Amino acid sequence: MSGGEKHSRRKTGSERRVAVVGMGLRSPIGNSLAEFVESLKGGRSGIRKMPEWEGIRRLRTKVAGVCTIDGEEKGIPRTYRRSMGRVSVLAALSAMDAVKQSGLAEKDLASAECGISYGSTAGSTLEQVELIGRYILHSDLTGALASSYLKCMSHTCAGNLSTLFGLKGPFIASCTACVSGSQGVGFGYEAIRSGKAEIMITGGAEEMHFLHAAVFDLMLATSSRYNDAPSRTPRPFDAERDGLVVAEGAGTLVLEEYEHAKRRGASILAEVEGFWTNASGVHLTDSDASSIEQCIRRALGDAQRNPEDIQYVNAHATATANGDQAEAVAIHRVYGSEVPVAAIKGYTGHTLGASGAIEAIGTICMMRAGFLAPTLNLERPDPQLPPLNHVQESPRDARVTVAANNNFAFGGINTSLILSLV
Repeated sequence: MSGGEKHSRRKTGSERRVAVVGMGLRSPIGNSLAEFVESLKGGRSGIRKMPEWEGIRRLRTKVAGVCTIDGEEKGIPRTYRRSMGRVSVLAALSAMDAVKQSGLAEKDLASAECGISYGSTAGSTLEQVELIGRYILHSDLTGALASSYLKCMSHTCAGNLSTLFGLKGPFIASCTACVSGSQGVGFGYEAIRSGKAEIMITGGAEEMHFLHAAVFDLMLATSSRYNDAPSRTPRPFDAERDGLVVAEGAGTLVLEEYEHAKRRGASILAEVEGFWTNASGVHLTDSDASSIEQCIRRALGDAQRNPEDIQYVNAHATATANGDQAEAVAIHRVYGSEVPVAAIKGYTGHTLGASGAIEAIGTICMMRAGFLAPTLNLERPDPQLPPLNHVQESPRDARVTVAANNNFAFGGINTSLILSLV
């Protein structure tokens, strides 16, 4: 979309609209929508010190964001749970909440018109390590279970959720690192808008394992300066940021064709208006401002929105030097310095494959509640970055009806979602 190109504010009547009818999550700052919102309002960090990492040589970072589920997994029937690693358990718990809120009946879920679009960076890392380690250390697979592979395969979340809910419709599994969740939502939106489905269970999940931290640590991209003050990191866009903090979680959004949802009397929480994903084609790990800009503009075009329509940008904002720089440049090129910008990762840490879904849920929750949470730990915006309208220090009362949600990932992958209140 060029600078002079204009779009109408709403899609034409011939195009199918996509409603959000259910949401659920598991996160370091809450396992319910209400608890999550209260944490955002109260400035509560979900980052804690990881004493179990102290003995890992050369691992610089010692902090992470971890979910507490307190035996909730027992609420998943054992028939289905036995093929689930922790990543699928987190996904299932969030999905069960989202499906319950949607009011969908078993017959709706079992229809060929109901599918799944769900992602994670990988399958259960713990299961992978245990299975491979058993062979490497002992050249012995005694005790290994057939279900081990089902727990660690890259599409384990999508596969396990499809059997848990008896889904018969389209099956999409994104395994695209930190955009897995946002692609899960975006591809689900596209399936409904194109007429391939009426209902899609969408989102992403990630489980905690020190290897996730190690990947970034080896690139000097993790936060280590605040190991003894975990609530002070990560610091998105801050002059004193020193890297990301890995975390775990899951976010699930149930999407439904708008008229289909209205006919059955569903409560419509929000609308997904647009989505775009692209490749930077530049570098596997460094973000690229130009391709991010293009992704944002194409998402706006898909939503038939102009930049001035957007009232809030939920930034990916990992608190890495290069990532925040590239994103800030792109946001400034598209939206200028007026639109409010904030990031949820200051509260949760970087939930990797779950981040896009959790942050989309957070954005919708804030729009519905009439406030914008400040970027936690953003005390002094980095003067080397373009000037943005950062939400800082305290929640900001705001009536936001249209928002953008950005996410980026290794592989040079960018995503942007356009969300609105109906």
